[in-house]
Amino acid sequence: MTRRNWRRFDWPLLLAIILLSTYGIFMIASAVQGDPELLGYPQRQIGYLVAGMALMFVVASFDYALLGSFTAVFYAGVLVLLALVGLIGQNLFGAQSWILFLGLFPIQPSELAKVALALALAQYLAARQEQMGDVRTILAALAIMAPVLVLVFLEPDLGTAIVLAVQGGILFLAAGLRVRHLLAGGVAGLALGPLFWQLLADHQRTRLLIFLDPTADPDSYFNVDQALVSVGSGGLLGKGYGMGTQSQLHFLRVRHTDFIFSVTAEELGFVGALVMVALLLFIILRLWRIAEQARDPFGRLLAAAIAGILLFQTAVNIGMNMGLVPVTGLPLPFVSYGGNAMLSLFLLVGLAQSVAMRKKKIEF
Repeated sequence: MTRRNWRRFDWPLLLAIILLSTYGIFMIASAVQGDPELLGYPQRQIGYLVAGMALMFVVASFDYALLGSFTAVFYAGVLVLLALVGLIGQNLFGAQSWILFLGLFPIQPSELAKVALALALAQYLAARQEQMGDVRTILAALAIMAPVLVLVFLEPDLGTAIVLAVQGGILFLAAGLRVRHLLAGGVAGLALGPLFWQLLADHQRTRLLIFLDPTADPDSYFNVDQALVSVGSGGLLGKGYGMGTQSQLHFLRVRHTDFIFSVTAEELGFVGALVMVALLLFIILRLWRIAEQARDPFGRLLAAAIAGILLFQTAVNIGMNMGLVPVTGLPLPFVSYGGNAMLSLFLLVGLAQSVAMRKKKIEF
């Protein structure tokens, strides 16, 4: 590692992430007021932020190409963890997707799956961009995705499974997927729709049904309705930090995780929500810039996948807070409370920073 590499470190990206994460910690602190069981969460989130930054610097210090040489081992390890979830996993938040490490810290392997799939698929497609017209290349890439998708879906964790599927789609498109293969995939998806519906858990079907018809189950729609009230009542400048009625009176559930955006919109208004969205978009654009300046296809695809993950999770989380998409349980990146989500995001950013620090030279 040379000093020149660190001069290429994307410091504006890191600054934006620190600002956004700090913003999230303040909003979490407001959201958990009056709940004794959750009062320690802001301090925990600070710890996750510090640990995540340390992890990012460690990962960034290694050449991503060197890290890529361990992809097969890492991918296999994640598959083992996902399989163990089905055997000894803990049902902590509505899905059996957690393993208690040493009986103390819950690990969510599905978060690591995002990293493993990004590395494995980017590495495979980068080496075969000239063969993207061959259906065998596409089928082999789908075979790489399948085990992770199936194991996460069976937890059941539909939200993360969709993220992984979208992540794969982004990598396919960035690698040069042919239009005919894209159309064939769309037709196959429609044909498998009825089977997919039958495989969904009851609560997942309910979420989709109440999105289409809120009157079908008013109790299940209650939190979405409260989120809409929160967002709509904030106005331009909000009701004031810590003064939101829906959040402070606990009408809004899971307000420190899935619905932290609604808390922000109610208490800090349109302006406060806009600042949060602007920081998220800046981070995504910086990641996309890293992809454009990458020295090789592997780095380009890896950074593009990371930018795509953040963009999709941001759009879905804000969309479900505003009733535009079904509730999926996806957190708002760097804002929602959660140690596993925070650490996996910083791991991904560390990989992107590794790409940025070893970008191609500018030619005059």
